[in-house]
Parts: sequence; C-alpha cells; structure tokens
Amino acid sequence: MSAVAEIDGAATATVHARRTAVERKMMRRGFLFVAPAVLLLLAIYVIPVIVLAGFSVTDYQLGALSTRFVGIDNFVNAFNDQVFMRAMKNTVIYALIVIPLGVGLALGVALLVHGRKRSRAFWEAAYFLPVTATLVAMATVWQFLLHPSIGPVNAAIKWMGFEPVSFLSDPSLLIPTMAMIGVWQVLGFNMVLFLAGLTAIPQDLYEAARLDGAKNPIDRFFTVTWPMLGPTTLFVVVTTSISAFKVFETVAVLTKGRFGSEVLLFSLYLEGFEYSNTGYAAALTLIFLAIILVLSIGQTVHLDRKVHY
Repeated sequence: MSAVAEIDGAATATVHARRTAVERKMMRRGFLFVAPAVLLLLAIYVIPVIVLAGFSVTDYQLGALSTRFVGIDNFVNAFNDQVFMRAMKNTVIYALIVIPLGVGLALGVALLVHGRKRSRAFWEAAYFLPVTATLVAMATVWQFLLHPSIGPVNAAIKWMGFEPVSFLSDPSLLIPTMAMIGVWQVLGFNMVLFLAGLTAIPQDLYEAARLDGAKNPIDRFFTVTWPMLGPTTLFVVVTTSISAFKVFETVAVLTKGRFGSEVLLFSLYLEGFEYSNTGYAAALTLIFLAIILVLSIGQTVHLDRKVHY
C-alpha cells in the first residue's frame, strides 16, 4: 500500500508541477499582452503627473538654467491670486449653467427625436453636427453672430425695438454667453447617448406600466424611462461636468481673457506659456486635476446610489 501511495503522490506532484508551469506561462503571456498598455499609460499619464508634481514645488521658469525649491508656496500664492480665484469662480458659474442645461435639454431633444420615424435620421445629424465641428472655428462664427453692430443676433434685437447687446464685452453677460455656446456644443453628443439609452429600454415595460394605470406619457416617463436611463444619465452628467470645467477654446477665441472672463484652463495657459511661470502653472494644474477628480468621484458615488441597473 505504501508503494501505491508513493506512486499516487508522485503523480499528483507531477500534475501539480505541470499545472503550475502552465499557469506561470499563461501569466507571462498575460503580462506581455498588458505591457504595451501599461507602458503607454505610464508614459502619457503617470510620469507626466509625477514630473508636474516635481515642478509644482519649485520656482522654475521655462528656459531657466536653475531652479529653487519653494515647497507649497505656489499653492498658497494660487489661493491668494485674485486672477486665479476669479477664473475659478467663472468656471464654476460656467459649469452650473452648462451641466443642467446640457443634460436636461439633451434628454428633451432625445425624447422628441426618439419618437420620430421618417425624420429621425435628419434630426440626429442636425443636432450632432456641432460635435463634429472644430470649436475654434465655430467660436469665430459665434463671434460674428454676436457682434454688436453686424451680427444677426443683434440685428434681430434691434428689429424688435431693443438696444443692441454687447454679449462679448459686457462682464455680466460674458460667462452666461459662453456657457450657452458650451450647451450648444455638448447638446448633440449627450442627445446621442440618451438616444442609445432610450433604444435599450424594453417596450414590454411600457406596456406593463400602461396596464398598471400609467396612461399618461408623463407618468410612463417617471415610472419607466427615467429610472431605466439612470446609468446613461450618470455617464452624461460626469462627462458633461468634465467638459464644462475644461472650457478653453471659447475663451481663447472670443475674449482672450479680457473683461474678467478668465477660466481655469486659460489661466494655466497664460501662466505656463505666456508668462513662462512653469512652476506656478504646474501647481495650478494640480489644483485643477484635484478639482476634476473630486468632482467626478463625488458625482459618481452620489448618483450611483440612485441608479437602477
């Protein structure tokens, strides 16, 4: 019996060794497949952030041959900088306009387009066209449209008997005007996402809701459509929030930061490339990344609790 047990033990050990060798071989192959993506991730995201963090604690200026360690002085100066704080305030106001309107209007348009049969393709293309256009070029078009003397918008305002409005030079109207352009820019993309979510909703749910007494389309929207669009809405809100805080081209083309229209990214651009304050710009960039990270995680955690998957 002992000889048989020894043979069985040796056979089991051999099988285990072969299995371990196969697993190790598969693991090595897995690492080889993952390596390009990991290296690309390190090269594009991780290493630049580490370098950025290194610059943020120095007074380095672009092209300088020497630098000095300043610790957290750049971060302290940022929150004492009136221009940066105004840029942060403008960005928050811009986001508070773009996020609800960009999401709400896109949902409304998606519901209207989803109900079309013959003309659906036309409306989808019409609303999605702004997404395909270059925002720099379209900002130039908006600059003409909103011109106080030759713009069609002010021509219509004067035709109705009102005084022309300086949309791009009045400090009180600058941020709301650029926010409406931002809503126009994100509307088509968000609409397509909502259309995809609406298409994925089973029609049986609407029939069941109708049999349960939800005769009104509004009742069916709140009992079926809105809950089933939870995951899509979560994604749209997060992506729209990130896009709103990343506003840059509109300000760069329309106002170039004049009349108190600075936003976060434009302030980073000025400090880093116009004024060559690389260390200070790096600190501002880290603050910007922290804001985006906290906003995205906070929205995801908060909204995910209300989402029905």
